[in-house]
Amino acid sequence: MAERLLKFHKPFLAVLDFVLVVLAFFVAWYIRYELQWYRTVDPASYTGFQFYLEVGFIAGVMMVIALYFEGVYRLPRGTSFLNEFYRLVTTTSIITIILMVGNYMFQPAYHSRLVYGIAGIMILIFLTISRIANRQVMAWLRRKGIGIRHVLLVGAGEVSRMIMRVLLAKPELGFDVVGFLDDNPDKGEKDLGPFIALGAIGNLAQVVSEYDVDEVIITLPWQYHRRIMSVLSQCERLGVRSRVVPDVLQLSLDQVDVEVLDGIPLLGTKPISITGPRLAIKRILDLIITTVGMIVILPIMALIALAIKLDSPGPAIFVQKRIGRDGNSFNTYKFRSMVPDAESLREDLSDYNEADGPLFKIKDDPRLTRTGRWIRRLSLDELPQVFNVLRGEMSLVGPRPGLPEEVDAYDPWHRKRLEVTPGLTGMWQVSGRSNLSFDEMVMLDIYYVENWNPFLDLSIMLRTIPKVLSGEGAY
Repeated sequence: MAERLLKFHKPFLAVLDFVLVVLAFFVAWYIRYELQWYRTVDPASYTGFQFYLEVGFIAGVMMVIALYFEGVYRLPRGTSFLNEFYRLVTTTSIITIILMVGNYMFQPAYHSRLVYGIAGIMILIFLTISRIANRQVMAWLRRKGIGIRHVLLVGAGEVSRMIMRVLLAKPELGFDVVGFLDDNPDKGEKDLGPFIALGAIGNLAQVVSEYDVDEVIITLPWQYHRRIMSVLSQCERLGVRSRVVPDVLQLSLDQVDVEVLDGIPLLGTKPISITGPRLAIKRILDLIITTVGMIVILPIMALIALAIKLDSPGPAIFVQKRIGRDGNSFNTYKFRSMVPDAESLREDLSDYNEADGPLFKIKDDPRLTRTGRWIRRLSLDELPQVFNVLRGEMSLVGPRPGLPEEVDAYDPWHRKRLEVTPGLTGMWQVSGRSNLSFDEMVMLDIYYVENWNPFLDLSIMLRTIPKVLSGEGAY
């Protein structure tokens, strides 16, 4: 039912825009003539709403047509809100100016021009609110599996992994990757996290039919030009939309620095997102939030330490070597949640490991103490790492620091997560925590590395709170 209704999504938006424009004119008329805003209206100049209702209808039609030609109703998934807002501002401004000029030229002078100015502001406010609401509703539907587009990736290199990272981090875009194809047996036959390897590119027609593919994204290097053209032609014959991702420097456009030299485009690379002034901003945020948070944290830590000491023999704090930024090692501090000789028992439990890749995790780990179970569930065992944050060895948000033996087992592409300071929480912790595969965790960490900004940090911290309280995926 919902899928069928989505076919009328864009017509519905157009009708809603029309209604909101008319409503904006009513609000503008009411403010000017009924509330007498700005200055009192001479009774002889009073204009009833009937006139502005007619103007509102004309403005509504003009606005819908202008938004259509501005491409607002055809924006692809993933278009930024700022891009859409810019188009709304441009269209609203043009329509408002046209109406004001038309009123000046063809209507009596006593008709208030202020109504048009107020109406223009209200139109922009109403349309902006409706677009924000539309994005939230569509994101919610897509997370529920409604309005999903099934995507097949052709190629399994770095560009393909870049797309996988984005789609993992942004499920609200509504793309479901059914899998990927690659002629290299080492890539085309090996799954990558949740992404299924579907064999060689020659399987394209079979996969498109079997998985009901809506879109094919080609991520092959440009030296395979003929192969790319062949795939594009095959997709056209199959009636499937196909697009090519340019592998320029194997980077997203956000990471490509473009300069123009007398008409000649010069491409370069931007540094990793968390460097220089950005690193300083991130460090300042860490220090401010951690220092303020210590007021609440320290009493809680004292109670936890007491509970650990009363529950089992041994120290309350567990010190462990971890690998941080640029592969440098440091000692992390955690509340001890296991029996004192837990590390020596790890080898005996290797057959019970429930994590993939180099990780070691057991959901019902027999080494956990009674206190350890509940502090693990609420992630309270990691509170002492705030001291690592204060020392600059860790950040509040970032990839989790790995054990030396885990880092030694990394594939080459995994090591990109070592280019930034590790954190207490991060992208994968708010996207599934321990329920994710190791490759998924790394992809989300790398997405964070490549797309960092202060608001992303704040968003992750806020999303961490309900995840911690619910204990989802924590063990």
